[in-house]
Amino acid sequence: MPVVEVEGRRLSLSRLEKVLYPDGTAKGELLHYYALAGPALLPHLADRAVSFLRYPDGPEGETFFMKNPPPGTPDWVEIAEIPRAEGGARRQVVLRDMPSLMWAANLVVEFHTYQWPAARPGIADRLVFDLDPGAPAALAECCLVARWLRERLAADGIAAYPKTSGSKGLHLLSPIEPAPSSRVRGYARELAGEASAAFPDLAITAMARHLRPGKVFIDHSQNAAAKTTAAPYTARARRSPTVSAPVTWEEVEEAEHGGKLVVTIADVPGRLAAHGDLMAPLTDPQSARPLPG
Repeated sequence: MPVVEVEGRRLSLSRLEKVLYPDGTAKGELLHYYALAGPALLPHLADRAVSFLRYPDGPEGETFFMKNPPPGTPDWVEIAEIPRAEGGARRQVVLRDMPSLMWAANLVVEFHTYQWPAARPGIADRLVFDLDPGAPAALAECCLVARWLRERLAADGIAAYPKTSGSKGLHLLSPIEPAPSSRVRGYARELAGEASAAFPDLAITAMARHLRPGKVFIDHSQNAAAKTTAAPYTARARRSPTVSAPVTWEEVEEAEHGGKLVVTIADVPGRLAAHGDLMAPLTDPQSARPLPG
């Protein structure tokens, strides 16, 4: 088992040759991706409890969510006490540095975070919309709805930053001044309702799956205090090694008119070199804006 040193911490990396994705991408390539993308990913994780979606045998094997620290978690990995909705607290990992990130990446995971930092449970500083198309609706329809939401948020003084979901849809995230998750979700629900009214034949807010064919589901529920969202730059457990990657609004507009908007682990280093972190404003308190009212 290879042992590497990351910022003074010794890590054992397992089964680097194991093929995880049908295209032949091996675990070692995934870890190499996280080593390169880590400086961009870490600021989006550093203050937040992390949930792991594990797929140790690849996306076609067993997948399962894990919130509690896994067995064998090193004593130098930070653990936070996170309140449970039903009372009490659970322990969850907080990843603040490259050794912790690479230890977690070796478990083969997607990284999911709450919209609030661990130090302020239930007080959100991010707003999120998850746009999920039901066939025959596709990415182009998501982009149309996303651009409408961007303009609507801007009318309230709030900027929106898009990223691929790593699957079929789009995520929009906005930096906001800290507010209770219940208030943020209420505001998001209101805007999702306005969007569905603006696109009555295209957009829906109902979660029932039998209503989704041909529609874009605007999921505002991820603003609830107990919900998490795939972090920017996390790899996804899909048939190819896609990433939930920040994109430009120009790319969104191009995708609305037939352009492709799929980002893989091989694409991200070049995108970071060209654009930097397109979602850096999410980690800058100066970019946060208050919710209206």
